Amino acid sequence: MNKILITGACGQLGSELTEELRKRHGNDYVIASDISEPKSSLSTGPFEHLDVLDRDRIEEIVDKHNIGTVYHLAALLSATAEKNIHFAWKLNMDGLLNILNTAREKSLERVFWPSSIAVFGPDAQKVKTPQTAACNPTTVYGISKLAGEQWCAYYHNKFGVDVRSLRYPGLIGYKSMPGGGTTDYAVDIYHKALEGEPFHCFLEKESALPMMYMADAVKATIDLMEAPSENITIRTSYNVSAISFSPEEIAAAISGQLEGFEITYTPDHRQAIADSWPDSIDDTPARTDWGWEPSFDLESMTDDMLKNLSAMLKEDE
Repeated sequence: MNKILITGACGQLGSELTEELRKRHGNDYVIASDISEPKSSLSTGPFEHLDVLDRDRIEEIVDKHNIGTVYHLAALLSATAEKNIHFAWKLNMDGLLNILNTAREKSLERVFWPSSIAVFGPDAQKVKTPQTAACNPTTVYGISKLAGEQWCAYYHNKFGVDVRSLRYPGLIGYKSMPGGGTTDYAVDIYHKALEGEPFHCFLEKESALPMMYMADAVKATIDLMEAPSENITIRTSYNVSAISFSPEEIAAAISGQLEGFEITYTPDHRQAIADSWPDSIDDTPARTDWGWEPSFDLESMTDDMLKNLSAMLKEDE
C-alpha cells in the first residue's frame, strides 16, 4: 500500500498533521521528514532526514517507502523570509519544483502544498477577500507563494499531477512554538499569559488578520486531500477561513479567563506585512466544492489553548 510523506514535519503544522494522519492510517504508514532533528512527538513512526533542495534524496525516500502521497510543508515563513530573501525564494520555489517533478516522474497519487493569504497585496479587497482577488504580494514569502500556486496549476494542467493547495490564514496551535510568521504573535501571547508575563505585541492593537486554530487547519488539509478529484475546481489554491481578530480582541478573550494579563503594543517591521494582508477571507468555493466548515471561534480556541498549554506547563515542572 502506498504511503504518505510529510516534508517539514517538525514545523507547527507538520507535527500536528503527522500525528493526525498516523492516528488515521497507522504509525508506519506516514513518513515524517525534516532537515531538523525530529521532535519526540514524531518518534511514533518512521522519520527521514531530508533537505528538500536535494532532489535525489527525495526520490530515494519515495522509492524506499513506496510513497504515493506527499504533503510538502517545508518552507521559510513570512517574517523569517524577509531576513534572507534569496534563500527564502530558493527554498520555497526549488523545494516545490523538486516535489512536483518527482510526483510527475514517479506518478504519485496526490500532492499537497500550502499557500497563504500572503499572496494578497494592499490593493486586494480587505474585508471578505474573494477567491479571485488581485494578487500583488509585497513580501518575498507572498511572491513565492503566488508563483507556487501557478506552478501547481501548471503541473496539474500540463502533466496531470493531482496537486492541491490551501491559502492558510495565521495558524494557532499549542503543540509548537512560533516559527517565524507574522501571525505568530497569536501563539506566543498564550504562552506569555500562562507564564504570568506581560506580552509585547509587534502589531498595532487594531490590526485584524484572518486566523485558524490548528485543529481546523489539519481538518481542512485532510478534507481537501480526501475529496474526490472531480470536486476540486481550483488548482491554484483555495481560500480557507475560520476566524478574524485583532491583538486587542485576543487579549480581551485571554483576560476574560486570566486575571492580571497585560499587553503593550510596539509595532515593528512586521506591521507593514500585516497591513498588506486581508482583514478577513471569503472561502465560498472551499465550502461549496468539498464542504469546508470550521469548528472553532475565538472564545472556544482561547479556552482550548489555555487548557492544553496549562497542562503542558505543569508536565514540564
